[in-house]
Amino acid sequence: LSQATTEPPKKKPDPVTSETVVIWGLRLWQVIGIFAIFVLAVIITLCCIFKCRIPRTKKEIEARYAQRQAAKNYADKLETVPPLNELTEIPGGI
Repeated sequence: LSQATTEPPKKKPDPVTSETVVIWGLRLWQVIGIFAIFVLAVIITLCCIFKCRIPRTKKEIEARYAQRQAAKNYADKLETVPPLNELTEIPGGI
């Protein structure tokens, strides 16, 4: 059985709102805003460093595919070319 006490009931913690101070005296909405700006800056920086633009039209997609195929064919042909020293003969060479 629980004993009856004269102590007041334990105080419930304050509900978390956007005005609740979280860290370093910053409110919750300020922390979320700073975090969102940081994430957005990282995404923009990565998109600038790596060319990751999404093609918008069917024509652009087909042009990019044709460009990749041409580059692949060129690379395959380069592999079949013999080394330069086998192609050139030096006059008077041994």
